[in-house]
Amino acid sequence: MRVLGIDPGLAITGYAVVEGEEGGALQAVAYGAIRTAAGRPLPERLVRIYDHLCSILDEYQPHVLAVERIFFGRNVTTALTVGQARGVVLLCAAQHQLPVVEYKPAEIKQALVGYGNAAKQQVQYMVRAQLDLPETPRPDDVADALAVALCHLTVGQFWARIRDTR
Repeated sequence: MRVLGIDPGLAITGYAVVEGEEGGALQAVAYGAIRTAAGRPLPERLVRIYDHLCSILDEYQPHVLAVERIFFGRNVTTALTVGQARGVVLLCAAQHQLPVVEYKPAEIKQALVGYGNAAKQQVQYMVRAQLDLPETPRPDDVADALAVALCHLTVGQFWARIRDTR
C-alpha cells in the first residue's frame, strides 16, 4: 500500500509518500515541503499548494491520502489559514478520486509512540527509526507528514484485519 501523508499549512505543507506491505518493511518513497511566500496573495499561495500536490499525486499514484485533522483551541487566524490549505488538499484528493482518511494528533502519537501525549521529539525519533532514515526530516511539517502516513499504515492495516474477521 502506498500512502500520501499530509501535514497541511499555508506557509509549509509537509508531504510524505510511504509504502509498506502487511508485515513487511516500510519505505519512504518521497517526502518534502510545499512552501508558499508570506507576501503573496492568498489565492496564489493556495494555487501553489494545489498544483504541487496534484503533481505529487500524478507522479506517485498513492492508494490513499492521510491527513492530520486540525485542532486549534486559541489561534483562530491560524486555524482559518490551515483550514484553507487543508481544503485545497481535500479538493485535489477528490479530483483524483483518492480516498481520504483523517487522524487526530493524539491518534498519530498513539500509533507511533504508544502514548497520545508523546512529545514531538519522540514522534520524530520513531519516524526516523521506522523508516531507517539517516536523520530527522526537516522542517517539522515533513516529519509530521511522515508520521501521518505511518499512522495510516499501522492503524489502517489493523482496522482492515478487524473488518476481514467479521
